[in-house]
Amino acid sequence: MAMTPIDQDEVTPRTGQDRPELQKAIEEIVESGVVAGVQLHVHDERGAWAGSAGVRKLGESAEPSVDGHFRIGSVTKTFTATLVLQLVAEGVIGLDTPADDYLPELGLDRRITVRMLLQHTSGVFNFTGEYYDDGSFAPGGVPGLGKEWVDSNRFRTYRPEELVRPALSKPPRFEPGTDWNYSNTNYVLARLLVQKATGRSYPEEMQRLILGPLGLTGTVVPEASPEIPEPHAHGYYGYEDSGQWKVVDTTDFNPSWISAAGDMISTAQDLHTFFSALNGGKLLPAGLLAEMRTPHPKVGYGLGVFVEETAGGTVLHHNGGFWGWAALMYSTPDGSRTLTGSLTTGDAELDLAAMSGAFETVKQRLVTEVFCDG
Repeated sequence: MAMTPIDQDEVTPRTGQDRPELQKAIEEIVESGVVAGVQLHVHDERGAWAGSAGVRKLGESAEPSVDGHFRIGSVTKTFTATLVLQLVAEGVIGLDTPADDYLPELGLDRRITVRMLLQHTSGVFNFTGEYYDDGSFAPGGVPGLGKEWVDSNRFRTYRPEELVRPALSKPPRFEPGTDWNYSNTNYVLARLLVQKATGRSYPEEMQRLILGPLGLTGTVVPEASPEIPEPHAHGYYGYEDSGQWKVVDTTDFNPSWISAAGDMISTAQDLHTFFSALNGGKLLPAGLLAEMRTPHPKVGYGLGVFVEETAGGTVLHHNGGFWGWAALMYSTPDGSRTLTGSLTTGDAELDLAAMSGAFETVKQRLVTEVFCDG
């Protein structure tokens, strides 16, 4: 599919007085005590609105910038899936071709197709660990929690092969194509597949097919760089160590341990531009966009995107989280209404499960306000 430069929508950040219901919502989210800061963009038939609440950094009074950079976590998966599907459109990759054809050195099950990687139906073990129905947790080979991550892994550089090989040595969760299970391993394999099929790096292909044509100058594929461009808010990670609750500023860390499953940095405006263009049919042919948005019956996951039915109609989305960060990206099927933004956590004494529950409550509040008319 030929790509030409696409104009970004002009955004005029508002003070919050134009959309008092949105400003009130993000202020109440901060007042709940779970979130330190929020930045939010909404684009709809009333125009573009941007607002923020809370603080940019603990101990300071400045609010987060509405144009600030943030770590988007698993929203990266939607970028990666779009990139793979663009290469399918170019005839470089086959969607239903065995992934082993591109990555024979990894010894993948021949039944695993490219499609299964993008939809999390391959069955491969998650290198960041697996949670089971009984509440138990099985490590995946890459420490990503607690004191071990803070002290030993926060600035370590991983090669993608180092992430996937330990996971591939573990028994699969199920036979390929027979079930669904969210696994970061799938998307690091997708990254390796892109590089093998094109002979170019993943960042180069992302720039060629998505970032460049859309003019996403605030979006970064950081590789092993721990830094985040200014302006940005600060994220914090709380964990228990020898019976004591500790909080560290995790604004800077090496994201190579998550790779193409969640390493990218962006802005709320760039996420709007990307997701609106994608759903508006500007990045993929209609047939491939339809395949991307065909949900798995178990959880409503397509190829790198969730498909959810709300009181206001169908909403496409993918969220993302890192220690200290959460990212939001929502759109109507035609791309005409979007909600994008970032949350940063503070020093609230909450474990991972409690923090996930709090994020779910925040997400539903904002989706109701924007897509279900409050």
